[in-house]
Amino acid sequence: MRTVRVFRLLSVFFCALLSLSACTRSSDAGAGRKVALKPCRLEGVGRQALCGTYEVWEDRAAKQGRKVPLRVVVVPALASSPEVDPLVLLAGGPGQAASKVAGHILPLVERIQRNRDVVFVDQRGTGDSRPLECDPVPPDAPLSKYFDDTYPEQEYRECLAGYDADPRQYTTPIAMDDLDEVREALGYEKLNLWGISYGTRAALVYLRQHPERVRTVILDGVAPMSLLLPLYVPRDSERALDLLFNHCEQDAACAKRYPDLRGRFTALLAQLEQSPARTRLEHPLTGVPEDITISHGTLTAGLRGLLYMPEAASLVPLVLDRATQGDWRPFVAIQQNMSGGFERNMSQGMFLSVVCAEDAPLITEEAIVRESKGTWLGDSLVRNMLKPCEFWPRGELPPGYREPVKSDVPVLLLSGELDPVTPPVWAEDAKRTLTNSLHVALPGVGHGASVIGCARALMADFVTRGSVEGLEPKCGDGLKRPPFFTSFAGPVP
Repeated sequence: MRTVRVFRLLSVFFCALLSLSACTRSSDAGAGRKVALKPCRLEGVGRQALCGTYEVWEDRAAKQGRKVPLRVVVVPALASSPEVDPLVLLAGGPGQAASKVAGHILPLVERIQRNRDVVFVDQRGTGDSRPLECDPVPPDAPLSKYFDDTYPEQEYRECLAGYDADPRQYTTPIAMDDLDEVREALGYEKLNLWGISYGTRAALVYLRQHPERVRTVILDGVAPMSLLLPLYVPRDSERALDLLFNHCEQDAACAKRYPDLRGRFTALLAQLEQSPARTRLEHPLTGVPEDITISHGTLTAGLRGLLYMPEAASLVPLVLDRATQGDWRPFVAIQQNMSGGFERNMSQGMFLSVVCAEDAPLITEEAIVRESKGTWLGDSLVRNMLKPCEFWPRGELPPGYREPVKSDVPVLLLSGELDPVTPPVWAEDAKRTLTNSLHVALPGVGHGASVIGCARALMADFVTRGSVEGLEPKCGDGLKRPPFFTSFAGPVP
């Protein structure tokens, strides 16, 4: 009995020690922490994290009224004596919650996490930080609603009326001041920023507003201050699809299986412009037959989504080939499969609060016509995305907000050759005023280069060094687009 009692005491002691060690290792760099963090488990994360809430004023200037509870998650470093400056993720969208993607993100920075905490803060308006949610088409909606490209103005107005929040206070500059307040509350002197997609804009804004608090910056899928959302989407999507058609035509198996795919796609778009396709098919999930209408806008919006990931884009020739023959089942099935996870972690109201304040005022009618003319996407997507801005409350921005961010802090910029929304040209634009930076463009890669092994190694080396000096910029030698599907069984063996 005494042996059992001792064993139990030791078990309790070691369990407590393990929990304490996670807190202790993280708190070494954060003496005087003002955030109460408790052990927690994140979906998709195998090891224990530390979670808490930190409140900030919704109106940071007035410092009165409502407060916003920010979700804060720290995944402690594995080392017993970690470095004092953590890696902080700035998620995409705008509208994604950082903590909700932790399960996918942590494996990408395993080498960095060995010696540094990894911090996730749900930006105000996302995740568990008073999300400005708005879902005009709920997940259980019938296919007819899902593929209806009619502008849902009433649904957006209802979302706006239902918020217990002032949407004008959910812009990027305000959110980056939130982040700096959280940094101080966690006890960190400096941060290593890792921005993905819209998160690169957020990282650049933080770098400008709090330069003394930044040790290094990683920008993946760079959206510089010159990129106006969604103005350049037609132009950049045009480039991505042209690359896909070129690669298919240069691939013997793809060219043979899908002859004149480019021409047939152009003819299909013209046909849909004249008369949308009406078809009856089974719902991919329920199996219930439904009648749906596929318009030009429906097809092009869905196709654009497939171009983000080369693995999904490898299905595009097959999907388009079937569509030109009147079979819309592959297109509908892949759209249903890909949309669910992303949309569940997307606060559409926060997206509008950012875009309507920071981008829309600078987008002219002349610019829309110029950037969409002659593209397969056309101007409907841009116009529909901007329509809510006609009534969405618009926040104020600091003077010179759209000026390029100038800094000599070490910055690593990563781009994917095939990216349909932030291709390498945008990283080059940002690099002009980042005097201590390195840009690496990866062949055969889409939106999000961090998933590639050599990019992850480069990121880890960069953060360890704290400098771009001595980094090996050759990353991606031998990389190329995944092989195209020539049948539902997959690519040619």
